[in-house]
Amino acid sequence: MSSLVKKYIMAISGFVLSAFVFVHMIGNLQVFMPPSAINDYAYFLHHMLPWEVLWGFRFTLLAAVVLHVWTAIQLKIENAAARPQSYQVNASVVATPAARYMAFSGMIMLAFIVFHILHYTVRSTHPEFKMFMTMNDDGEKMFDAYAMMIYGFSSEFWYVSAFYIISMASLALHLSHGVSSMFQSLGLRNELWRYRLNAFAAFYGIVLFIGFSSIPAAVLISEKTGVQLLQTKPVLEGVKSWDKKSPIITNYENCLSCCPSSGKVTK
Repeated sequence: MSSLVKKYIMAISGFVLSAFVFVHMIGNLQVFMPPSAINDYAYFLHHMLPWEVLWGFRFTLLAAVVLHVWTAIQLKIENAAARPQSYQVNASVVATPAARYMAFSGMIMLAFIVFHILHYTVRSTHPEFKMFMTMNDDGEKMFDAYAMMIYGFSSEFWYVSAFYIISMASLALHLSHGVSSMFQSLGLRNELWRYRLNAFAAFYGIVLFIGFSSIPAAVLISEKTGVQLLQTKPVLEGVKSWDKKSPIITNYENCLSCCPSSGKVTK
């Protein structure tokens, strides 16, 4: 397979992944709405969306990750073998920090993807997540994704929030170079658009960093201060009183002191 084909594969797989993280961020930001919003969203994805669509989407993402990593390694090896040492030294002077640390930020992101799947999708790192339940509008029990996110980012697991924010910074760094390079690999970037695309890539990375990082930050702020950005109190009280056997059912309507997304300060 030629280097040109590998660059195309890397660019297309990168586009798929960079588009996904934006959609994923929009879905996650529903945590700042009433708890029912993100719970209904999670229920739709896992129970109402046809399984062919869900697993087709998952397979596409998995294939994109594998192809992106494989082509990145292959191109890195080919470039190292083709470039003389003197060229490498000169190139490192003009390359941006994002370009120089693409491999490093990519490895952090790969580790994060594995952990994130085990943490919030498979829920094997914290089996108690599976016990979070709430009531829908019809009075039926459903999985409480809102409570899972609150507890998962609480101060008890501060290291998870720290790793999450560091990973989002790595994502922003990676995309600040990768998004612009993607257009170059596809032959869609010229000198006129080079700086515009570089600026857009940097902006895109910053937006994703702020969007994703705002969630663990809001959880910790709501838990440790009087500013109730999220309804942490009923969730953490439910975990504290849990008997380790029964489902953890959170009743958000009875939490009068919590006011999500309002920034209300409780006394």
